[in-house]
Amino acid sequence: MPVLCSAKCGQNAVLKRPKTGDTLCKECFYWAFELEIHSTITNGKLFKKGDVVAIAASGGKDSTVLAQVLKTLNERYNYELKLVLLSIDEGITGYRDDSLKTVLENKDEYQMPLKILSYQQLYGWSMDKIVAEVGRKNNCTFCGVFRRQALDRGAMLLNVDCIATGHNADDIAETVLMNILRGDVARLQRCVNIITITEGTIPRCKPLKYTYEKEIVMYAYFKKLNYFSTECVFAPNAYRGYARTFLKDLERLKPSSIMDIIHSGETMCIKENVKLPDIGVCTKCGFVSSQDICKACMLLEGLNRGLPKLGIGKSSKAHKALAALPNPRLLHF
Repeated sequence: MPVLCSAKCGQNAVLKRPKTGDTLCKECFYWAFELEIHSTITNGKLFKKGDVVAIAASGGKDSTVLAQVLKTLNERYNYELKLVLLSIDEGITGYRDDSLKTVLENKDEYQMPLKILSYQQLYGWSMDKIVAEVGRKNNCTFCGVFRRQALDRGAMLLNVDCIATGHNADDIAETVLMNILRGDVARLQRCVNIITITEGTIPRCKPLKYTYEKEIVMYAYFKKLNYFSTECVFAPNAYRGYARTFLKDLERLKPSSIMDIIHSGETMCIKENVKLPDIGVCTKCGFVSSQDICKACMLLEGLNRGLPKLGIGKSSKAHKALAALPNPRLLHF
């Protein structure tokens, strides 16, 4: 016997929401999904009317759904936003080159301007070259650091007011777990913020902060959105994978675990006597950093000097190693 939509529209239900357990038809699911993201945007005051917003577009499900939903909500609720796509090409053969084809198709489908910046263009290194140099153990460190700065560089070139990223509830819960396991107090405090504002950089926001990954997949599937679903070829060795596996096990036992972890991160307090890093600017590239020389410049210097492990690990050790080198202040760009 067919199950009726719990929204009482009279239609047969086609899915059960992982987040709430409601049985809904397609149209009621679309409405509930989009309305929740609209509430996240309005309650979090993510945008102002007239803002130029760069959507960090990878071609994957999260950024594709984010582009679709922001376009829909912008028109439905008259946000008056100008939406543009910003993509970073890390230079990963068989992964990013293919996913950028999807981004180009989305550009035409959503009628949004697109800017693509590459690691090769910005740093003189692609991830393929970096992995050939450093191996697969620490490659995600390079990619994460370079990508964060590349997004800032791209956003400044586009002169946008805000960067919207596709981080979903699962991503944020994983990051909370990772920062707890690492004992990283500074990042633990920041990672649950729906808006990240650091002096000297363009604000970043997370419209999908409270949106479950499973529901993003459902939305993309039923809407027949065009997205790239292959995992990065270098990702299997990432530390995040262990946190993700643990989180999925928790979710199977208790679906609310994802939201519970996020709320725990939001309500954690840091002791007053705990010293947090002072945020300044890198003396070499001018981008935000808690050290005289930022992590991106330190990693890049190691690559250019044939010392790929120079920036891996604690910054204090890296600075001592750099000081011992000839011309320690001469960074190559």
